[in-house]
Amino acid sequence: MANFNIKRLSEDIRRELSAAVSGVKDPRVAEGFVTITRCEVTNDMSYCKVWVACMGGEERTAKAVEGMKAAGGYFKKQIAARIRMRKIPELIFQADNSLEYSEHIEDIIAHLPKHVEDTDDNSGEDADEN
Repeated sequence: MANFNIKRLSEDIRRELSAAVSGVKDPRVAEGFVTITRCEVTNDMSYCKVWVACMGGEERTAKAVEGMKAAGGYFKKQIAARIRMRKIPELIFQADNSLEYSEHIEDIIAHLPKHVEDTDDNSGEDADEN
């Protein structure tokens, strides 16, 4: 199968999983704001890695991932009902902590001392003469 078809299938699965999250009754998933950030289907379409993010930190995301793993059969059933495939890939849920990491990097950048370089007007003139 062509690479663009795998990418399209990954995006379709991500979209359908995002829609199906609202139907999960598990409190680990239902209580928080759970987002499916990314999906990657393997070339043989037997596995699909699903990255899950949740508001509330890493602990909350880890609990949401456990709830998503427990509801894996429900998600496979929803995908089978909405996407026509011969075999539904096995879903592998992983925590996506990129939101917390990006906030951490922004904090580091915000606390860096501001360094202002002194520019001489003569330095620009010397560059033009060469």
